[in-house]
Formats: sequence, structure tokens, C-alpha cells
Amino acid sequence: MAFECSAAPASVAVSEDGKITASSFINVKLTHSQTLVPMAENLLKAAAMDFDSIDALAVSNGPGSFTGVRIGISAVKGLAAPKNLPCIGVSTLLSMAYNISDTDCTVCAVMDARCNQVYNALFDVTDGKITRICSDRALMCEELAKDLKKLSQNGNKRVIIVGDGGEVFYPYVKDTANVSLAAEKNRFQNAASVALAAGEALSRGEYVTAEELLPVYLRLPQAERELKKKKEGNL
Repeated sequence: MAFECSAAPASVAVSEDGKITASSFINVKLTHSQTLVPMAENLLKAAAMDFDSIDALAVSNGPGSFTGVRIGISAVKGLAAPKNLPCIGVSTLLSMAYNISDTDCTVCAVMDARCNQVYNALFDVTDGKITRICSDRALMCEELAKDLKKLSQNGNKRVIIVGDGGEVFYPYVKDTANVSLAAEKNRFQNAASVALAAGEALSRGEYVTAEELLPVYLRLPQAERELKKKKEGNL
């Protein structure tokens, strides 16, 4: 079972043998702490399953909304610990590459980090296999635009942009050859893609305990950044 709440929407999915067997997605004005676990319970009920049939838990562990990522991690820890279930933390950016894993391309996953910045990672997709090109990173939109222009000039694959930062970033590259924005249905974070990525990781033995599961932030939360700035100003 996988959870995704790194942005405004929340979703839950169940997979078996690399196939999604059930999924649920909502985008309502409620906090993820109110919706996530009830969503999981309702999904299992609708699929005529119970929690005892779940053998691992996965969650997008960042980057993303600091609050959303923390809520997802906490939910998985709380569900996994009593049964000592394996836990898989999946990069939010990696998970979005699975949205279009049936298309040979270079995936440019972007999330809006504000102040003309994005969280980004690049992935190669060939015959359904996803290979990471660069680490998750936070960078200025102009810098990423330069990277994509180089890829466009040097590569023979088209570049497809996915992620909730797509609309913010796309104007920087809209005139670049072989670069396009993914269709809206394939653009955003969802638990089904987290489940597919986690299933592959689990098959390779890449998992942790509930206690070891941690969020991955590419930069400090705003409150911590402001506190750090204050401290530096007092030196």
C-alpha cells in the first residue's frame, strides 16, 4: 500500500506483482492528517481487502510540502510499526517518472519550490525501464532551462515535463525543440506511481523499518531558514 500527500491532493493505492489493484485520489480543503488514514481504510473496504493482507507500506518522502511529507511519513510509521512491516520511502520526483513509463523519453520532473526555483530530477525511460540521470536537486528555473536546451540539442529523445511545477516552469522552455508538457492526467503526483516505484525497490531488497523511515528535504523548512538567518545576523 502506498501513500502520496506531498502537495495539495492526497492519494492511496494498492499494488500486487507490479499492477495497481486499487487506488483513491482526493483534492479537497481538508488537511491530510484528517483524510489519509480514512482513505486507506475506505480503499481496503471497497477492494474487499483487509490490512492483514498488506505486506509492505510506501510513501513519497520528499521533496514537497514539508507538512504534507511529514504527515505521510507519520501515517506510514504508525501503520507499519505494530506489524513490523517493511517501509519504502520513494522520491516524489522519481515516482512521477512512472506516470509515463510506457513512453520512451527523458522525463523532467519538476515541483514548484517558489522564488523562481524548482525541485527537479531527470530520468531516462527506455522500454519501460527508468534510469536516473541526476540526483534530486533544487535549482533556479533558468538553470534547468539551460540543461534542457543542451539535452534537446545533444539527445535524440524528446523531453517530457511532469510535476505540479510544470506550468510554472514550461514558459522557460516552450520554444525549445523536443520539449513538451505531459498531458494533465499524467502530470501530477499520485500514490499509484509511488506504489509501482516502491514495488521495484522492494524486489531489490531496498526497504527500511518504520523507525528508520525519514523525510528527505532538499532545503530547510521556511521557519528553520528564517531562524538560521536570524542567528547568522546576530553573529
